[in-house]
Amino acid sequence: EIQCGKNFTRKGNLILHLKIHTGEKPYLCKQCGKSFIQKDDLNRHTRVHTGEKPSLCKQGCGKSFIQKHDLTIHTRIHTGENPYQCKQCGKMFNQKGHLTIHSRIHTGERPYQCKNCGKAFNQKIELTLHMRAHTGERPYICPCKECYKCFGYIALSYLRLHQRVHTGEKPYQCK
Repeated sequence: EIQCGKNFTRKGNLILHLKIHTGEKPYLCKQCGKSFIQKDDLNRHTRVHTGEKPSLCKQGCGKSFIQKHDLTIHTRIHTGENPYQCKQCGKMFNQKGHLTIHSRIHTGERPYQCKNCGKAFNQKIELTLHMRAHTGERPYICPCKECYKCFGYIALSYLRLHQRVHTGEKPYQCK
């Protein structure tokens, strides 16, 4: 029996939580094979394949989202709402996750550690990118057939920077 000490007001929530410990994910996506703990999560995921984005921004920008939560966060861009404040320095954030990551600057916490070399990071994405240095994985390839940089890039943002060579885009001007 696995226990982490977390408490719940409802038995159903505990039952769902226990699946995290057992690894049970009974709801399988027939299109890509990804599995989920809850049926609602599978239904939401299915929208990735169908392209359905039912949550439309009412601020007139035309953006729509798969999940209502993503729309809520997006709307804060229009309203300027930053409901999460750092207790150390007062900096404001529009997402709780951004505050959590920021707080690690003050605490020095680096919870994501490389199992190969021991280097630690304060964000999961930093560890993911670092791991590609060990594995050699470069999933983002330039589609240009004449491009000598066909070895690929570890991050999509690096590929987008490279593609400016082809488009001629130079968005930064000295003023």
